[in-house]
Amino acid sequence: MARIRTHPGEILVEEYLTPLDLSARQFAAEIGVPAHRVSEIIRGRRGITADTAIRLGVRFGTAPQFWLNLQNAHDLSKARATVDYSGVRPRAAEPAATS
Repeated sequence: MARIRTHPGEILVEEYLTPLDLSARQFAAEIGVPAHRVSEIIRGRRGITADTAIRLGVRFGTAPQFWLNLQNAHDLSKARATVDYSGVRPRAAEPAATS
């Protein structure tokens, strides 16, 4: 079974909030979002949205795309690990039209 990539909430806690000694509530106030949103993200129950990615990027000096890439990697790995795609067949290529 494929490994599920780390949720960005875990990275947020381990690499940013803990070293800065910030609680979820303090951090939420700093970036202007409800504390519940940050709590859900760090628990892995909510994903990083474009809005949140921009706020994280501004606060930490990172590209918003960094956070979205972490989320996409997590989502794709989770889907691959939990869903059987063996029944999906690629569509055969059609010949190019001639004039």
